[in-house]
Amino acid sequence: MVDLAWKAKMVSSDIPTNKSPKLSNKLSVSVPFSFRTVQAEISTASSTACSAYEYYLRLPELRKLWSSKEFPNWKNECILKPALQALEITFRFVSAVLSDPRSYANQREWKRRLESLTKSQIELIAILCEDGEEDSETRGTAPIVDLSSSNGVLARDGSLAEVWKIPGENTVVSRTSEASLLPRLVTWQKSEDVAQQIIYALECEMRRCPYTLGLGEPNLGGKPNLDYDLVCKPSELHSLKKGPYDHVENYENQTVYTTHQVLESWIFVSQELLRRVADRIETQSFEKAASDCYMIERIWKLLAEIEDLHLLMDPDDFLRLKNQLGMKSMEDSEAFCFRSKGLVEITRQSKELKHKVPSILGVEVDPKGGPRIQEAAMKLYSDKEEFEKIHLLQALQAIESALKRFFYAYKQVLVMVMGSLEAKGNRVVVCDSCDSLSQIFLEPTYFPSLDAAKTFLGDILNHERGMYVLDRRTRRKQSRE
Repeated sequence: MVDLAWKAKMVSSDIPTNKSPKLSNKLSVSVPFSFRTVQAEISTASSTACSAYEYYLRLPELRKLWSSKEFPNWKNECILKPALQALEITFRFVSAVLSDPRSYANQREWKRRLESLTKSQIELIAILCEDGEEDSETRGTAPIVDLSSSNGVLARDGSLAEVWKIPGENTVVSRTSEASLLPRLVTWQKSEDVAQQIIYALECEMRRCPYTLGLGEPNLGGKPNLDYDLVCKPSELHSLKKGPYDHVENYENQTVYTTHQVLESWIFVSQELLRRVADRIETQSFEKAASDCYMIERIWKLLAEIEDLHLLMDPDDFLRLKNQLGMKSMEDSEAFCFRSKGLVEITRQSKELKHKVPSILGVEVDPKGGPRIQEAAMKLYSDKEEFEKIHLLQALQAIESALKRFFYAYKQVLVMVMGSLEAKGNRVVVCDSCDSLSQIFLEPTYFPSLDAAKTFLGDILNHERGMYVLDRRTRRKQSRE
């Protein structure tokens, strides 16, 4: 058994550096140490800036749609509904981009990016549906329409239904939403190829789910359809397609407006998932909590993909729009993203997950600053008996990694779209790490005990390997003598 000498910052090395290359029997471990021990504080921009942002995007009206509860028995409604609405807004985005009359707009790349973004969202929605059906508490509670059991009677309640039969199989009924924009995009020559790709993606991604969305996908499995029009409410959603500054003569206005509506929809999904993660950790449902955490990690990556759409906007038109809307005043020093209260909130919630580590490991924090949590983590990693806890701890660190990558990527987007001074908050700073964005992705790890546990565990294994090699060499030398 290796004796670990715990010290506050670093365990000094007993291996000579410039003398004998032989290995020492005493383990020497360098503990990761950061000179910046203060965690970066994140706060929203001024109340005036936040209010202007919400007014521009019509967020109060969107929140009513996201948070409306019409299915009391469906616990996943508050998560799946805003995700579906983000997808529907993306369909509108495709229509807007392909209707762009500007000859200099990069429509080819826009089509590819929006197609990729749509497929990414479908993948996440499919995972949410699968997880909901695998959970005994939510299984079978989604509002679905099983047309195969309608005895041939098809209700005309705002949706199209197509009946067809596979030789040797039962009758299959494919129900297509009339309120969604996707079926209309299939019939438009400009968007037909994109829409067909989306439909095929729907069919493939929803294969593991016992129901499908009913947006025109072939439904080769003959599965029941989610009551998409009733859940998503596309008509009410598209009534918000015009913003309060729609009179501004700049085509990028609609692009910015729609991009951020999609962004905020997924931020709302993250908020709900983070609340559920806290509840599941409290009830020790660690495997379910790990699944939610990996979903949150994927959403952080999706948010970065959404922000990247700004790179396709015309530089002159975008900067002109910024001036037309008065998006920045000389007093504002925070980056644009901090105008989103939701983004700031999910950042805080993601960082606060670090306080859940002691309860996951089943230990209390040592008031004297001892390595109690670190030792428990090392035992967990090496024993592998409670693997669901390992999954959860790995997922928590995955969220941290995705969060920091988002803010790093966002700063690069700001630099490319508006210039480096804007990325630094319109301040001439001495170093690149002085602005608020850099402080987020450069701050120390949120999970120092897990970091130290892996460092020590790795060094223990390296030490054991070194001792094994040394022992073999000694035996070989003795046998020769």
